[in-house]
Amino acid sequence: MFLTEMIRRPDASPTEGFPWTVPAFARLERIAFTTPVTVLVGENGSGKSTLLEAIGIGMKAMAAGSRDLVADPSLDGSRTLAGAFRFIRRRHPATRLFFRAEDALGFARRMEQAMVDFRAEAVAVRGALGDTTPQQRMVATMLEGQASVIADAYGDAPEGRSHGERFLKLLRHRIRSPGLYLLDEPETPLSPTRILGLIALIGDMVAHGAQFVLSTHSPVLMAIPGARILVLEPDGPTQTPWDEVEHVRLTRAFLSDPDSFLRRL
Repeated sequence: MFLTEMIRRPDASPTEGFPWTVPAFARLERIAFTTPVTVLVGENGSGKSTLLEAIGIGMKAMAAGSRDLVADPSLDGSRTLAGAFRFIRRRHPATRLFFRAEDALGFARRMEQAMVDFRAEAVAVRGALGDTTPQQRMVATMLEGQASVIADAYGDAPEGRSHGERFLKLLRHRIRSPGLYLLDEPETPLSPTRILGLIALIGDMVAHGAQFVLSTHSPVLMAIPGARILVLEPDGPTQTPWDEVEHVRLTRAFLSDPDSFLRRL
């Protein structure tokens, strides 16, 4: 465990506007993180992604996407929420990663462009006619080496993979050491089989000392062994058993008798 609590600062009073218009935040005073995996659940607009972003900002996590948390203009409300809380750490994680599934394409494009740029620079350094000095060859080799490192990690053409393949490839590469990992709706690009693969990855990393906080709509992902589920309700986050979460109950009812649901549409 790295992050153990977030506690409202005594001088932090809700003001008008977002994020304080979200009912779950208006009276929020404290959240305890008591298990290596915490799952945030709620309807659209309940604030689970905003809360996860605020945790990332408060813990100074690095965004593994197209924009850094401190530079993303869409996260002003999350920064306001983070500023109202103290984040209590038991230990300081060397790795702090925030990842949104929707950013996988942007990250893949950045990696692919970096490979292209490194290789183009190597060609330019070597010279069109191959008439190079030892110093030029050394620099060109270093540039080609950087391109190879990216290719080894993410594949030679990461943008050519499906969204789900890119996402899991990125997670497997980045989630390698004990640290704090914040995943926002990671099930979005994944098939049910790949969601099970993600659960296996999370379980393996927890066994090696990692902590996860994630938001999800997936009843499958909510079933991560040992996870503590917090449902964001108007009165704040409420710990809820898996089989009592509305997403689980609705999905189970639909799968048992889909026709009765579809007839009402």
